[in-house]
Amino acid sequence: MRIAWAVLLVVFTAYVAVALGVGGSGVLDFFSSWVCIGLVLGAAALLALRGFTSDDRRAPWLFLSLGAAMWAVGELIYEIAYSEAPELAPYPSIADAFWLGSYLAVGIGIVLVLRSRLRRAFHATMWLDAAIGAATISALAATIAFDPVLTDTAGYGWETAADLAYPLLDLGLLSLVATLLALTGWRPGLGWALFAVALSMQAISDVLYAREIALGTDSGDTLLAPLWPAAMLLLAYAAWRPLSTSLRRGVPLARVFIFPAAFTLIALGILVYDQIHSVNTLGVVLAATAIALAVGRMALSFLDNLRMLRSARHDALTDALTGLPNRRAFMEALEHALEGEVEPRLLALFDLDGFKRYNDAYGHPAGDALLTRLSGALGDVVDGHGRAFRLGGDEFCLLLDDGTSDALFVDAARALEARGDGFDVTASYGVVALPADADTPEEALHLADRRMYAAKEARPSSAGLQTRTVLLKVLSEREPDLHEHSSDVMALARGVARRLGLPVEERDIVARAAELHDIGKMAIPDAILNKPGPLDDREWRFMRRHTIIGEDILNVAPALQPVAALVRASHERWDGKGYPDGTSGDEIPRGARIVAVCDAFSAMVQERPYQAGLSVSEAVAEIKRCAGTNFDPAVVEAFAAEIRSEAVPA
Repeated sequence: MRIAWAVLLVVFTAYVAVALGVGGSGVLDFFSSWVCIGLVLGAAALLALRGFTSDDRRAPWLFLSLGAAMWAVGELIYEIAYSEAPELAPYPSIADAFWLGSYLAVGIGIVLVLRSRLRRAFHATMWLDAAIGAATISALAATIAFDPVLTDTAGYGWETAADLAYPLLDLGLLSLVATLLALTGWRPGLGWALFAVALSMQAISDVLYAREIALGTDSGDTLLAPLWPAAMLLLAYAAWRPLSTSLRRGVPLARVFIFPAAFTLIALGILVYDQIHSVNTLGVVLAATAIALAVGRMALSFLDNLRMLRSARHDALTDALTGLPNRRAFMEALEHALEGEVEPRLLALFDLDGFKRYNDAYGHPAGDALLTRLSGALGDVVDGHGRAFRLGGDEFCLLLDDGTSDALFVDAARALEARGDGFDVTASYGVVALPADADTPEEALHLADRRMYAAKEARPSSAGLQTRTVLLKVLSEREPDLHEHSSDVMALARGVARRLGLPVEERDIVARAAELHDIGKMAIPDAILNKPGPLDDREWRFMRRHTIIGEDILNVAPALQPVAALVRASHERWDGKGYPDGTSGDEIPRGARIVAVCDAFSAMVQERPYQAGLSVSEAVAEIKRCAGTNFDPAVVEAFAAEIRSEAVPA
């Protein structure tokens, strides 16, 4: 192959040199006839070899080989039969039949190459881009070169048909070039680019040669002559180059705008030029066709954009995992449900109990599969009564028609249950009537959240909750005042955690930590715990061990280990002067920072044997004063907002 290509390249270089004036007229005649035919036959042989050695489809390469061979045969017939007396040659002749046939064979070959290599479904806009480019290039060629040809054509018959066939087939080749470039996204790569250049060279050389013939300026051996064998050799070389089988990723700007816009402007320019200097009818029709196709492409692009906007909105309002409407869709529906003229609705907020343990035990893929199955069951239950939403994590929400029976809520909770060996996932829920119970989305969610947790606390406890219940019972029997204090701290801590945007699962852990933060005081002697006066240094050192003792007690129950970490850090200070570890700032777990503020407030307002309690306003002022030293300022701000709400009346 290397030797064959080297020989063909050397011969073609010599041909170009002769065409530029090297050698006499006899040498030029020999090269422009026999050497030219030999070069084209060589290209045909290489294309045929590509077909017979191909592992995939042979037809594209064999058609291209046939096209090159037919052109060479036409030249051979003309050289043998008519070259001595060209004026006596019939027109159209047998040579013309082979030349015209070569166009069809090459065109079929290119189409087959495109079909076999670009194995994908093309969007309609790409086909329109190809059509716009083809119509514009054809209109430009007709405007520049076809006037003399069309003027020279008169009457009807075989001569007229042949005169028109050549330029029209040239336009067909140029249209194939535009189609090829458009279908490769205007980024064809080397292989496809070589095909485009080869076809363009053949078509342009034919157009210019036909123009010379029509104007009578043809010298017989013009500098255009080497372009024909060059096009065939380039076509053969492109056939042996690797061709990409798919478009590059991404949508290039050129494909979307630049090329179609440029072609449309050129077509518009041709129509404007026709108003100044008359353009032949073919050029005008092709230019008008290009503009009409551009308008169609604009309409199609507009429809595509509408479809993409609809798809984007659907994706933005749909939970990707479960297929249910997501939090954004829920907030829109909730705001609509609270509008004055809308029928009353019911809001139900559901939270899965035990899902986190299931997720930790079996992994996130299993957790995702369970959520998908449960959400499908939930959607089936509420179908016809309202809509189900997934707010995120293991939280679901329902917006139902007013008058829905309580049985539906029970069925919805059952739909969210899953039980098996080693796991038990259930659901707690809270229901709010809209707009009777709440008239803003925030108030409705807050109330539903509070009612859901009230229901959660009333449910039969899991093993972890049973352990908590036992510990609280022991604490209540040991120190009733501590139990009451812990309950107050828990209620306040839950509200503060909600205001800080903690997930439901973390809020539950914070509430448990607030409830059990004093559990370590059961190991503190009564003499210290109930001392009527201030503690001395030795007693304070002993007292400060209660957080470590509490952590040790809670760590015995695996389900309470997250709570144990918060209990240990519940007496740390924002400035690092707390105990037992002296951590500061964000190093302190956020849940522990919440418990610290709520615990301090409850202690301040509590009556003690040696000191009267502060009022709520005094205690809040003291908490604010200590923000940035004892307490996290952000937690203090959320705490003050919770105190001002209905959750903790003054």
